[in-house]
Amino acid sequence: MKDFSKIKKHIESFGYKVTAYDFKRPWGGFLVIDESQAEKFANQFFDGISLDDLKISGKLSPKILIVNSNSRLSWQYHHRRAEIWRIYSGEVGIIRSNNDDQNPMETFKEGDQIHLKQGERHRLIGLEKKGLIAEIWLHTNPDHPSDEDDIVRVQDDFGR
Repeated sequence: MKDFSKIKKHIESFGYKVTAYDFKRPWGGFLVIDESQAEKFANQFFDGISLDDLKISGKLSPKILIVNSNSRLSWQYHHRRAEIWRIYSGEVGIIRSNNDDQNPMETFKEGDQIHLKQGERHRLIGLEKKGLIAEIWLHTNPDHPSDEDDIVRVQDDFGR
């Protein structure tokens, strides 16, 4: 938990307002950044990608994912969002597919950027050390933005 608190303080030191966090996920945790800071977040973590290029439905939700070493998030996809990730610290594995069959894992390092389409299956994997990932949810349904319940788990190591 101490590491998570240090990470939270580190992110807040950039001037971000953390509106929610969960450090009790079996794979690690996450920080939710105030949506009004999406442009600042995109400029800092995504090399100034234009918000207009990211907006699908007009709403963006920035987060920091903290994935523990040797742990895997569920093999999952989302109905109401696409995602863009930037590896902020560490090295992580990612499995992606357009169907329920898992492809071989690819390794990504600090600075790498990953675009996930709505409905694309994906799994984030912690390797030897903790990984930090800057993430922006790109909501695809303006009338029903995505949330933590918009996860279809195809396979999960934790029985969820």
